[in-house]
Amino acid sequence: MDLITTTADLAAACSRLAKHPVITVDTEFLRETTYYPLLCVVQMASPEEAIVIDTLAVGIDLKPFFELMGNEAVLKVFHAARQDIEIIWHQANIIPHPVFDTQVAAMVLGYGDSIAYDQLVEKVTGHRPDKTHRFTDWSRRPLTKEQMHYAVSDVTHLRDVFAALDADLKKRRRSEWVSIEMEVLTSPRTYDFHPERAWERLKTRVRKPKDLAVLMEVAAWREQEAQSRDVPRGRVLRDEAVSDIATHAPNTLEKLAHLRSVPKGFEKSKWGADIVAAVERGLARDFSTLPKLEKPRNNSNGAAIVELLKVLLRMTAERHAVASKVIATVDDLEEIAASDEADVPALRGWRRELFGDAALKLKRGELALAIEKGRVIGVERA
Repeated sequence: MDLITTTADLAAACSRLAKHPVITVDTEFLRETTYYPLLCVVQMASPEEAIVIDTLAVGIDLKPFFELMGNEAVLKVFHAARQDIEIIWHQANIIPHPVFDTQVAAMVLGYGDSIAYDQLVEKVTGHRPDKTHRFTDWSRRPLTKEQMHYAVSDVTHLRDVFAALDADLKKRRRSEWVSIEMEVLTSPRTYDFHPERAWERLKTRVRKPKDLAVLMEVAAWREQEAQSRDVPRGRVLRDEAVSDIATHAPNTLEKLAHLRSVPKGFEKSKWGADIVAAVERGLARDFSTLPKLEKPRNNSNGAAIVELLKVLLRMTAERHAVASKVIATVDDLEEIAASDEADVPALRGWRRELFGDAALKLKRGELALAIEKGRVIGVERA
């Protein structure tokens, strides 16, 4: 293994790696106390070598690495790639492409929902990776031999995992399924953290336009504050406090102080006044220009339909050896229960062929669920 600490060595290593059609990539970073992840180490491997890049080395320029990430002739293989891609996007405004995510491929092949890397390696290769240094402080220098070994093993095992999954995907004619998922993973919109869209990340469901308007303004303020201070969003204000403020719309410091979810004394800080100002901006918005709110579902049988769809989903996932999570989410099922025209992934492409059409038939009474020899089966009805 080689430890890269200079720009010249990095450029030479990336030039060698670029000659291969497939490389494996992983990163080590810290983000517990920051908004933006601190990239500490990058490890990559080709069939011939493995390297570790000290991204914190004095004077090193990561441009050759970023250029390799954008090289269309080289497939970059990651496991659970979203955070790795986010880091590269933030640092260089580049989305690695093309990419292959072994976690997504594993779900498509029935290894379970969001399987961990070490579990996947063991299932595919029989090796049990040493994860002792998973939570080590990667910002400390010098890197130890144990850290180096850990970093390299991640990308060398990944070579074998990729080869096995890729072959299985081709054998079962599911490569296109993964390619469709990679389009979402490599879309800049996936990593677009503009403050005005920050409210979309929150799990809260508001029902009134006023609540939504305040939520949008307070969430945007928190996002800007977290970015400017480079701290996690929760360090500025917790999600439940943002939701509480959206519901109660405190337009004075006194009203803000009465919210139990807001830290005691918060209203006396400069951020208290900022929140009140955000609330006032929300209340002043033209509600007719806001995104449409989800209407409460009046179907009294909706919950029962969702439960039946869950059984169908589980049956489908088991039958085709695909993780249920990658076929449809609970939110998808709720949307389908409410409308045959629901705009959800489960009613598009391969998911519709696998599950969506059957789900609609189940709703219409054209498909029944039965038990045969201890297993749930679908029975077409005339």
